Amino acid sequence: MLQLLVIGVGAGVVTALLFASVASGALLSIFLFYLAPLPIMIAALGWSSLAGLIGAVTAAAGLAFTFGTFFFFSFLVIVGLPAWWLCRLALLSRTVDAPAMAGPAAAPGDLEWYPPGRLVMWAAILASAVVAAAILYAASSTDNFHTGLRNAFERVLRLQTGTPAGSPLVMRGVSNPELLLDVMVTVVPLLAAVLTTVTHLFNLWLAGRVVSVSGRLRRPWPDLPMLTLPKQAPLFLAGAIALSFLPGVLGTVATVFAAALLMAFAILGLAVLHAITRGTGSRYFMLAGIYGAVFVFSWPVIPLALFGLAEAAFNIRDRFPNARHGPPAPPI
Repeated sequence: MLQLLVIGVGAGVVTALLFASVASGALLSIFLFYLAPLPIMIAALGWSSLAGLIGAVTAAAGLAFTFGTFFFFSFLVIVGLPAWWLCRLALLSRTVDAPAMAGPAAAPGDLEWYPPGRLVMWAAILASAVVAAAILYAASSTDNFHTGLRNAFERVLRLQTGTPAGSPLVMRGVSNPELLLDVMVTVVPLLAAVLTTVTHLFNLWLAGRVVSVSGRLRRPWPDLPMLTLPKQAPLFLAGAIALSFLPGVLGTVATVFAAALLMAFAILGLAVLHAITRGTGSRYFMLAGIYGAVFVFSWPVIPLALFGLAEAAFNIRDRFPNARHGPPAPPI
């Protein structure tokens, strides 16, 4: 127990420093801020979920002591609890009673671990909840949600540009600041949901690789190119898209949820590409080009999401023998 306490507190201190680094305003601090959940996840995957929870609470307490009590709850909602919950799920397992429960390769008595696809879904759900909570807090009036959110963005822009309150907003290089605010109200929550989903999964993957290299990872490394989302995922996406047409807060939250789910399907699309290119000579050039295009232009996420939806509907990987039986590839 003492070891868990020491590991958890140490992880919490490092996490708090990474989270607080954004206050410096340096460009590198943004990258460090997004890596803030990593120490908590390493502690949780390498020792236990209790160590991760201790780390989350320690980091929240340290930030509250330094910056105010508001940061205790905001850190737990944004970083601490999502990181702990994903790791707790990743360590769940059950004994296989019959081979049919976990596939033909499983034997009675084997352990069936929590599926990676469900972790992707949880990452999308948690990202949606975090962004929804943030924009609800930012909006001063839930009766006029978009107006409140627009005012919050306007206050930020006025602080950055030095424009005093009550005077027209002036931004260098922007001819119509009012139009920019309208675009931000629509686009920023969606981008935040997508980025938060990716951040959760990247930190979970990186923590898993670090713990695996150290030999402390209890579950075997999954075959990520064969990742599958739950069968209900397309229905969730369809429901979120339908609800996004509603006015007000509910429509905005549904849109955020739909954006996060589309990112989950884009990740499924990437997994399919990793699977069907196994054994091909141009595999690494093709994948490098796709990842580069996503990183530079962002819009290729949309065809990747459509590709993921096609996989959910038509099982594309089953049409490629190398997808399941090709040579093993480095973990993604």
